[in-house]
Amino acid sequence: MKVCVIVPAYNEQKNITAVLQDIYSVDKNYVIAVIDDGSLDCTAKVANGVGIAKVISLPCNLGIGGAVQTGFKYANTNNFDIAIQFDGDGQHIAAEIQKLLEPLIKDEADAVIGSRFLHKNQNGFRSTFMRRIGIKIFEIICKIFTGKRISDCTSGFRAYNKKALEMLAHNYPTDFPEPEAVILLRQNNFRIKEVAVEMRERIHGVSSIGSIKSIYYMVKVILSMSMAKIRPPFKIREEYG
Repeated sequence: MKVCVIVPAYNEQKNITAVLQDIYSVDKNYVIAVIDDGSLDCTAKVANGVGIAKVISLPCNLGIGGAVQTGFKYANTNNFDIAIQFDGDGQHIAAEIQKLLEPLIKDEADAVIGSRFLHKNQNGFRSTFMRRIGIKIFEIICKIFTGKRISDCTSGFRAYNKKALEMLAHNYPTDFPEPEAVILLRQNNFRIKEVAVEMRERIHGVSSIGSIKSIYYMVKVILSMSMAKIRPPFKIREEYG
């Protein structure tokens, strides 16, 4: 299977080398696509210098949704079987990718989400207390909207099969898209599975969602999830069958 690891990155010059080397050390056959989202630092230059990734530089900052969708479009256009979404800040661990791949290979799911909260005794970094409260609220809303419990709606560590990849390449939310994407996938009858994964705290830099933005972020995401719920399903068989 052709696997593309999509790495969205914005101002990650201090983290991107370690991220790419981590992915490459796990499987040299993975094609790594770094989406430089209009970084103001040397993210693209550093990524190119590592020499193991395709680097796509966006002319301006589109946000995480636009960067990830660019990666989906690249993977879809180049006929990849599986796309892995893998953050460029160093929080995800490449050795955990295989856990996401297994349900796709066994045809148990169309989309797999790496969760920090699936089991209470999981190891690794699990975000700040306030962020965990927000994630729990999103879990409740997702259960109401879809009937399925997703313990880590905001996780950016995900894997998609070819059919889900093609749909998301054409239809992907823009701002803080992960919770809304879960609703869209369920609305269109894609099978979603969570697997427990370990994550680490970023070494350099800070999250784009600070404490001041947290309330605004939560309100905006809840509204986006609500809009995704009332959006009619896409014509999957015609467009992506």
